[in-house]
Amino acid sequence: MTLRQKTADLLATAWVRNFIVAVIIFNAIILGMETSQTLMDMAGPLIIALDRICLAIFVAELGAKLFAQRLQFFRSGWNIFDFIIVGVSLVPGNGGLSVLRALRILRVLRVISVVPSLRRVVEGFVTALPGMGSVFLLMGIVFYIAAVMATKLFGDAFPEWFGTLGRSGYSLFQIMTLESWSMGIVRPVMEVYPYAWAFFVPFIMVTTFAVVNLLVGLIVNSMQDAHAEEGNAATDAYRDEVLAKLEAIEKRLDGNNKGR
Repeated sequence: MTLRQKTADLLATAWVRNFIVAVIIFNAIILGMETSQTLMDMAGPLIIALDRICLAIFVAELGAKLFAQRLQFFRSGWNIFDFIIVGVSLVPGNGGLSVLRALRILRVLRVISVVPSLRRVVEGFVTALPGMGSVFLLMGIVFYIAAVMATKLFGDAFPEWFGTLGRSGYSLFQIMTLESWSMGIVRPVMEVYPYAWAFFVPFIMVTTFAVVNLLVGLIVNSMQDAHAEEGNAATDAYRDEVLAKLEAIEKRLDGNNKGR
């Protein structure tokens, strides 16, 4: 077995993956501690040193993956994701690039690429994006129609909420999220326009309860499909492994029979 194969097998073990997850969580705690001036005054050098040790571990892990996989490393989207996250952390944060220091917290996102269950969630979300695009387009059409109507109906009496198309859109978005929609907006409008409920209630029914739940359903279905594909792939791999072993046993039996 070559050194590359040994390295790849080592990286694939459960204890290495669990160790990387532990380092990611520990590094997230360290980065949070850096936001406390009190803690930095007490143990600033130690916190910074621990942060650099965590970064060194991440770099070593990526280096080992590059050594084991070579150009195959860049054929995995998750590997590229890890490479970018760690690469941003290596950019010097001095001078005009000091804002990049805040991006170091993105290292916490590496837990997504390490934990399989989180990967399935993200893959399901990405798979749902095409369908979500159609739903967002539908929601945009509904919002545009409702914003024009709200501006025409309520703009004169409530210019701060519905005076322009943009203000109407923002107010309708607040109503869709059910944030102070009744006492904050709708009831004051109904004091001037008693039948305003006939506009707002159907809008909430369409956007909040229909379209939003449709988005949730798309994401859930995509996650189930991704999980099913992963399960099928594991089953196929196991089947191929069993068939290969049976074929090897048959060849060995044929060889023994011929030897007799």
